[in-house]
Amino acid sequence: MSKNKTQEKVVEQPQAQTVEAVVEQPKLKRQEPKKHIVDGWEIRDRMYTLRDGLAPLTYTIRSQGLYYYDEEKGYEREIGYAINQRSPFVKEWEGQIRKKHIMFENGSLFVPKEKSTLQMFLSTYHPRRNKLFFEVDNRKQNENHADYLKFELAAMNAANEMEIDMLEAIMRVETGSGVSKMTSKELKRDGLLFAKKNPKLFLELANDDNVYLRNIGIKGVEAKVIALSEDQRHFSWASNGRKLMVVPFDEHPYTALSHWFKTDEGMEVFKSLEKRLK
Repeated sequence: MSKNKTQEKVVEQPQAQTVEAVVEQPKLKRQEPKKHIVDGWEIRDRMYTLRDGLAPLTYTIRSQGLYYYDEEKGYEREIGYAINQRSPFVKEWEGQIRKKHIMFENGSLFVPKEKSTLQMFLSTYHPRRNKLFFEVDNRKQNENHADYLKFELAAMNAANEMEIDMLEAIMRVETGSGVSKMTSKELKRDGLLFAKKNPKLFLELANDDNVYLRNIGIKGVEAKVIALSEDQRHFSWASNGRKLMVVPFDEHPYTALSHWFKTDEGMEVFKSLEKRLK
């Protein structure tokens, strides 16, 4: 007896391809530190400094017998500082009072966040706040410092890439006629130092075309190509005395000359003068 063998057809299933999904990670945003605020008061360390750079070894300010005008109540309330009280108002003090002097050392006073009562007394209620002493806003100082660094970088880059003639014009504003005797390297060095010391002014002068025009006028007089009259009332060609322009009343002669260089007649004189000075 023969057995029919059933042939089973095995169909291979295609293997599923593994697709690795590329998931873009979200960019993390810089999170500002959370502020800890209790009853409207931000809990943080604070620094105070005396006005006008005063920095004696020690300086004690009054902490008792002071008054604060309370606008809500409509009258003055006596205030003071005691290290074991939670309020600056004397009427709200309870139990034994432990008074303490408030002393600045070398012109500064650091008050940690744990002493919020003293901070409120100094920042909000003390009658000499913003007069004798100020709270230092470190965050604002950091922002101002960052802005200053941006100005400094821009100014120093401008000074480094600036042509010598323009750099000379700017340095003439800063140092006067002595720039005429300076070498190119000296001008570059002093220009970089000026840009670092006063970047905002340097950039303002660099963007003021009158500075360059004024410098050409001064150099023209120094080189005796043009002449300024003794009464400083008019400019003329030094070679033949032909008058170029009259200085308006109460205006600086070189400022007036730089403005005149922008007129049609003055532009031709400026181009001629610029060529002669090269």
